[in-house]
Amino acid sequence: MSDKKEEVLSGDKDLERERKANDPMIPDGEVNPIATDYKVGQDNVVMKIGPFGLDFHNRVFAISGLAIIAFVFLTLIFQNQAEPMFTSMRNWLTGNLDWFFIGAANIFVVLCVVLIFTPLGRVRLGGTEARPDFSYLGWFSMLFAAGMGIGLMFYGVSEPMSHFTTALGGTTMEDGVRTDWAPLGGAAGNEAEAMRLGMAATIFHWALHPWAIYAVLALGLALFAFNKGLPLTIRSIFYPLLGERIWGWPGHIIDIVAILATLFGLATSLGLGAAQAAAGLNFLFDIPTGDITEVLLVVGITAIALISVLAGLEAGVQRLSQANMILAALLMLFVIIVGPTVAILTGFFENLAAYVVELPKLSNPVGREDSNFSQGWTAFYWAWWIAWSPFVGMFIARVSRGRTVREFLVSVLIIPSLACVFWMTVFGTTAMDQFLAGAREIASSELPLQLFVMLDGLPWTGITSFIGIILVMVFFITSSDSGSLVIDTISAGGKVEAPVPQRVFWCTFEGLVAISLILGGGLVALQAMAVSAGLPFTIVLLAASIAVVQGLRSEPRINKIVK
Repeated sequence: MSDKKEEVLSGDKDLERERKANDPMIPDGEVNPIATDYKVGQDNVVMKIGPFGLDFHNRVFAISGLAIIAFVFLTLIFQNQAEPMFTSMRNWLTGNLDWFFIGAANIFVVLCVVLIFTPLGRVRLGGTEARPDFSYLGWFSMLFAAGMGIGLMFYGVSEPMSHFTTALGGTTMEDGVRTDWAPLGGAAGNEAEAMRLGMAATIFHWALHPWAIYAVLALGLALFAFNKGLPLTIRSIFYPLLGERIWGWPGHIIDIVAILATLFGLATSLGLGAAQAAAGLNFLFDIPTGDITEVLLVVGITAIALISVLAGLEAGVQRLSQANMILAALLMLFVIIVGPTVAILTGFFENLAAYVVELPKLSNPVGREDSNFSQGWTAFYWAWWIAWSPFVGMFIARVSRGRTVREFLVSVLIIPSLACVFWMTVFGTTAMDQFLAGAREIASSELPLQLFVMLDGLPWTGITSFIGIILVMVFFITSSDSGSLVIDTISAGGKVEAPVPQRVFWCTFEGLVAISLILGGGLVALQAMAVSAGLPFTIVLLAASIAVVQGLRSEPRINKIVK
């Protein structure tokens, strides 16, 4: 080949790379795009206010933005009336619709497993020749930190301890109704069985089911954006069901519900993170706990999150996520070494086995006798994960281009699930071991404090507790900035790179919603809004499952893995 010809080909490749860098939605290889006259951003309002530019969907941004502003305003004004209202709301939703949340989550798990083992798993996101944009390490770090970070820190000790102690206490009856919180039938007086059942119940809430919820929505978003050529918004998934109507009010409503669910789901996690960071600061430095401290933490960390938002996805979220995952791994390694090492390492496999054995009973949506557990824990969790799914699902979709459906589902389901199981095993086993050795205060402490009480039973308490606070704060930041990017994409009609002031708006109001919920009822208010936001989006996600299958059936499939 002549030098001149090589130079021409090299130039073509450079132009191709530049073209794809400017528009990451352009597919590589064969796809079956949807023919539509709709152009991304055609319904957007584009304006400039001084030096700041705006580019947002005229109806979606306006309605969702005004709804959030009204919620913050009313909750802050009527703080005394808010708490009983939130309590009643949470109790009614989890008490009457627990079967719906549990059944829906089961459907998402079954769908993911079926797709893995069918020919549809050979569809590649982004086209038959697409390559991944991120390494496995960067990919796993981002999806794990965004999907579970604050929750693992908050519940890593407190949930295994809660299920263990309630199971150990056995069942109690009052007027023919169980009043205990033990999972399934409990394990009265049997320490080994209570540990086994407690860990199985904990893993149930952190393994396949939540990640299947995320995976279904993420798969739909990636498929219809990268392969079908539609905007990266929730409404695009519904094209097989609604056709061109997704550009009208049916689509507007879907995206508005997604924004509200995402923001309230995020606010729940940010509120939990603030409560735990405040507990840690009180534990280490005697800083008073309470609403004022938590509000100040939300304000400070939201300000830091704004800096990360301005830095963008790769510069901000990826670097913070990877740094925090390294710090979390070091803390976990420390606990393994100085804690009950043998019990932790053997317990990992024993806990997995217990989870598999108890999974059918734990996932049963009807005829449950352990109503406090299934409603107060499982129904809340599934609603919370579903409320989070627009945020985590879109975030995972944005970083998963180039993966096959099978590779995507196996990775999103299995790898984070195993990581969650190992994390819960390390911290849960250590806490239960301390409890059985006589440290009863670990169970009687408030939930946000239990991590630090556990660390107090190990060497270098001050250092490890400080690391724990840093982890909570950085997980807070990565969740906030990732959520802002996602909400901004939906409210901008699917534009991936919307103007910076809009991201600042959403990041700011995530913090304000968390503050209003903290002042309007604390943990109860946070849980109530997570469940309330999760209910309508559960219906959306069930319909999306049908559309995803229809979309995959029309896509070309690869015959071999492209390296």
